[in-house]
Amino acid sequence: MLISNILTAIYSMVFIVSTILLKDVHSSRVLELSDGFIEMKNDGHWFILFYAPWCGHCKRLEPIWRHVAQALHHSDIRVGKIDCTRYKRVVSEFGLTGYPTIMFFRDREGEFKFNSERSTEEMVHFAKRLARPPVQEVTDSKDIEMLKQTYKNFFMYIGKSVGHTWDLYFDLAKQYQAHSYFYITPEITGKQHFVFGETPAIVVYKEEQHYSFNAEEWDMDFNTSLTQWINTERFDTFVKVTRSNIHHMLETNKYLVLALVEENKIEKLPPHHSEFLQMVESVIVKNRERFHRDFQFGWIGSPDFANSIISSDVTLPSLIIYNSSTRHHHFPEEKPHELSPESITLFLEAVRNQSVKAYGGSGVFIQMYRMYYETKKSLVNIWVSNPAVASVLFGLPLGFLLLICYSTCCTDIMDASDDDDDDVHHEKKE
Repeated sequence: MLISNILTAIYSMVFIVSTILLKDVHSSRVLELSDGFIEMKNDGHWFILFYAPWCGHCKRLEPIWRHVAQALHHSDIRVGKIDCTRYKRVVSEFGLTGYPTIMFFRDREGEFKFNSERSTEEMVHFAKRLARPPVQEVTDSKDIEMLKQTYKNFFMYIGKSVGHTWDLYFDLAKQYQAHSYFYITPEITGKQHFVFGETPAIVVYKEEQHYSFNAEEWDMDFNTSLTQWINTERFDTFVKVTRSNIHHMLETNKYLVLALVEENKIEKLPPHHSEFLQMVESVIVKNRERFHRDFQFGWIGSPDFANSIISSDVTLPSLIIYNSSTRHHHFPEEKPHELSPESITLFLEAVRNQSVKAYGGSGVFIQMYRMYYETKKSLVNIWVSNPAVASVLFGLPLGFLLLICYSTCCTDIMDASDDDDDDVHHEKKE
């Protein structure tokens, strides 16, 4: 019995020590850096989180950042973080305007800011793409199969690395390297996996399908058409739109077809919201060739974000189409529960033909209203989340204002009383 107790105690001690050691190992994956990093940034690959201890978004990102560091531990990418409240020199050095800010530093080739969804997967892919050459050569058929299983979206150049098409493809790969993977393969290898015409050919693989670039389908010169094609094809057919990635969507110059729903705290949707998303997605899946060039489909799971786009409170679920060029938006005539794939298809055609009413825009009065709406929403959110802080925040300035007004009024009254007294004394002397 005594031996059993001793062995149990030993096992417990081993477990506790190993747990502490593992915890230290995992926590040490993220390097705590100082402003000395400014002199180190050109030495290798760095993935850095600039943060402030008081920032709520930074605190929520901290466990995700540890996962990122763990995922990149066996690569040549060093993951670190810098407290910008302690080392203010980095703020001016890197032009930081908010927290958290995530940046990738690649030798002496430049700095790249991460502006997508802050998930472990997205950030790890971002860092891995930037740590490699803009275009990688693939010659083995098995490697292409592995790419299909590993990456949900990549571009493949098929042919020889010579000529104008190759030069343009390589330049675009450098431009969009932070967003997509780019490869090149010989024609004989490419024919085993993709359907295309003459070489050189360029295809995109996404959602277990591939699509070839055809310059004849675009009413513009070759350079512009290939640039626009790569810029739009780097997105999935139906994507989640967030505050982090919407500006990338706007760069497509397409209409954004946005299904507005509401996720709960664990990012789950009510059944009828999920069914609404599936219905909207079915339209683009069945009509890709018809609508893909002019429309980018997506969905938003945050009511506040959805409301800020149109500067109005909308009922959920709902559907809007946002013009990324003019900032106008359109609503279907039917109510959300009355929408069907057929009515959505007719709505898309009407928007493309500009035969439906447009709201919003970028005029001066519209921008002023947007500022008013955002300010009002911010004040309401502060009050709802913490009435005590809101009372102090707004009560103190209001109290000072009232005190100043009171002092001013009382001074005027006192001055008036003094003048009256002087008049009385003057009259008595006469």
